[in-house]
Amino acid sequence: MSIVRHLVAAVAALVIAAPAAAGTLDRIKARKTITLGYRDASVPFSYIGNDGKPWGYSVELCTRVAKAIQEQLKLPSLDIKWVLVDPANRMRKLQKREIDLECGSTTANLARMAEVDFSLLTFADGGSYVSRNGSGIAGLADLKGRRTGVATGTTTERTLRSAIERRVFDTQLVPVKDHDDGLRLLNDGQIDAYASDRGLLTGLVLATGKQADWSLGSELYSYEPYALMMRRNDADFRLAVNRELARLYRSREIYDIYERWFGVFGKPGPLLDSLIFLLGLPD
Repeated sequence: MSIVRHLVAAVAALVIAAPAAAGTLDRIKARKTITLGYRDASVPFSYIGNDGKPWGYSVELCTRVAKAIQEQLKLPSLDIKWVLVDPANRMRKLQKREIDLECGSTTANLARMAEVDFSLLTFADGGSYVSRNGSGIAGLADLKGRRTGVATGTTTERTLRSAIERRVFDTQLVPVKDHDDGLRLLNDGQIDAYASDRGLLTGLVLATGKQADWSLGSELYSYEPYALMMRRNDADFRLAVNRELARLYRSREIYDIYERWFGVFGKPGPLLDSLIFLLGLPD
């Protein structure tokens, strides 16, 4: 009887565990809801608009993906649940199934692929910095002996620490919570520069409405390829996401999306043009 009880308990455990092990598409179909992670201040990729709702380039890509998944699953409707994430918790929220897809400004790299998965690339950027006009900072070399803010848990932080260790340039890193915190400290004179991806910095400066007060560095110290982040080992969900992204690239609808969020910066550069051409995979 003891063996029978153990077998019954084991079978029961498997039955209970089955829903948790279901793929993301199965969970979305059962719940008729997709949960998307967004950032509050990664302008113009992912941020909170004046209406209190998520807006941005990555947010629009995710809503396009959600619509495509609704059609693939033949659902009459699909609710989108938005969950706020930050650099420190975005991967953890994915792994704990608190979100299905992260729609932010996350760099796809091999180190992160040990814990999460990524879609096709959605953007290509590089690390730079912003400082106040008149600060005397005209290049990376001028950051020596200065205080440079950087958001914790980002590839920017890791890249800068590595560059300092290799003596590529020198600066005193000041960890901050997020972009808003970094700009606040910069505005208050508590740091001399704030480092992040150049596209993000451009958006942040434009959002202040005081572009004449700030100077954006022209040098890049890293390559930052962005992608939508998801859980590992879910090939069906990754394919659904990539199928819609590739369609947007092939149809060139991505250029209309780019214009909405980056039009003020001009046309896409050759790097992004190449990315769109190469990743417009045939269906």
